[in-house]
Amino acid sequence: MSTRLAAVLWDMDGTLLDSEKLWDIAVRELAREHGHEMTDELRHALIGASGDDALRMIFTGLGIESTTQALRAAGEFLERRVTELMTGPIPWRPGARDALTMVREAGLACALVTNTKRSLTEFGLDTLGRDFFDVSVCGDEVARGKPEPDVYRRAAELLGVDPSQCVAVEDSPTGTRAAQAAGCAVIVVPCEIAVPEGPGRSFRDTLVGLTVEDLEQALKQRG
Repeated sequence: MSTRLAAVLWDMDGTLLDSEKLWDIAVRELAREHGHEMTDELRHALIGASGDDALRMIFTGLGIESTTQALRAAGEFLERRVTELMTGPIPWRPGARDALTMVREAGLACALVTNTKRSLTEFGLDTLGRDFFDVSVCGDEVARGKPEPDVYRRAAELLGVDPSQCVAVEDSPTGTRAAQAAGCAVIVVPCEIAVPEGPGRSFRDTLVGLTVEDLEQALKQRG
């Protein structure tokens, strides 16, 4: 018997909102605060990473000593700067609003599943609208952020469904690995960087025209 589609689990940055560009400003400014220019290679490696992982990657990539005090100060700088950049409406990714509306009208459960910490996610929810989601899970609310599966497993638990009944919508390699490790099917809509093809991954150029049939097909492809 095939698994029934029960829920859609949405990533936020780069998937629903075009907010990776805001993070790009902040992390590059952080590098300059330490006297460095961030390479595109390092910047791309950060996409989809949890806050703590991203900070460690930045310090290692820039050759900065990662003392507890320095990491804390860098985290505070990023939160302050991203808060400034996220105050006010954030641009949507193409087709995202219609895709959320379609899933809601189809009666499917929905969760926002992001590595972004709760305090910053709330700005994203101000733009997206909380009524689109039954629950939201943030990177600072689980033991391990993406690429570990914790955020996706927690979202499925809160919705009362099995991860095998869920389709995750992601834009990054990090998020895709997390969703698959949790047991979800994945629709990948790349934003800033390419995502490798692989079993259980369905690809789209945008969310424009997404249908329930597309979600169900992604679940069948996962096997």
